[in-house]
Amino acid sequence: MPDSPAIVTQNLGRIYKIRGPKRKDDPKEVIALEGVNLSIPRGQVFGLLGPNGAGKTTLIKILTTLLLPTSGSAQVEGLDVAAQPQEIRRRIAMVSGGETSGYGLLTVEENLWMFARFYGLDSKVARQRIDEMIQVVGLDEKRRTKISDLSTGLRQKMNFIRGFVSDPDVVFLDEPTLGLDVAAARQVRDYVLSWMRDHPDRTLLLTTHYMAEADEMCDRLAIIDKGKLLALDTPSNLKRRLQGETVYSLKVAPLGNRPMDKADMIEGVSGVRQATVAEQDGLTELSLILDEDDALSGVLDHLHRRGSALLALEKRVPTLEDVFIDLVGRGLDVDTSRREEQTAEAG
Repeated sequence: MPDSPAIVTQNLGRIYKIRGPKRKDDPKEVIALEGVNLSIPRGQVFGLLGPNGAGKTTLIKILTTLLLPTSGSAQVEGLDVAAQPQEIRRRIAMVSGGETSGYGLLTVEENLWMFARFYGLDSKVARQRIDEMIQVVGLDEKRRTKISDLSTGLRQKMNFIRGFVSDPDVVFLDEPTLGLDVAAARQVRDYVLSWMRDHPDRTLLLTTHYMAEADEMCDRLAIIDKGKLLALDTPSNLKRRLQGETVYSLKVAPLGNRPMDKADMIEGVSGVRQATVAEQDGLTELSLILDEDDALSGVLDHLHRRGSALLALEKRVPTLEDVFIDLVGRGLDVDTSRREEQTAEAG
């Protein structure tokens, strides 16, 4: 079925029952997914963005046959996730960032060979693929090291190899660069894009908290929150949603030792549509989406009245993160150090 989509969901839903709520008014169920409709063609790197608790992991678990949907349906490679899980598992692979898969007493090479054999690969073919990928991710010097002796980043490299060694039709990468340094993360992204170029009939679904990674790698993106699909388009088209909007970045010194928060900075200021606040090195960094340029004067007046010092002001082109904030109302949970890495990678 070369012309059919690799992944299809129709009104997909998942509800978790909460056992034994502590109080009568506590909810008895949580809606993790609600009415999700997706169609992902073969040959695409498809991104899934959403804050913690948005439903990303639930969706991936359903598509990888680890969880049954409560309502609707899902197909992977034309196979139903509920009725044909074993057939699907032979055609897919999944890599989750930070997972500790593997047997600690076995070496990197032994673990990878074992997983390859689990997938039914011929021993000679398995050895060739393992040798190639160990070189790609820079694990050659650690190939005979036990998994238990590897750092988190090196274990993640091994897990990444495991996901591709079976040459799957569909690969699910859930935070694949989590725990990797900048250079290693770049190696992983480069390999993924190269693999997709060499295998135009394959499909890759990526979840990430790093906007630069999503913008660089994905052909299309879906943004979800609270179990619902909010937007689905190419990164460039998503960013065009805000081309008519006014986006500013401000760096502010707080008054004395008093920290600023979002409400303290812009509450009641007319024309501020969305705002995110980050603290770094004792300074407050604001990212504002304004209805129009004139709203900036109200923000600056508010800062002046509360005794705050404006250190830097920049009007900029909307980014994928701005689109996300506009749709979801808040940013992704990414730590400051990783934001600095994103900036370095994008540069």
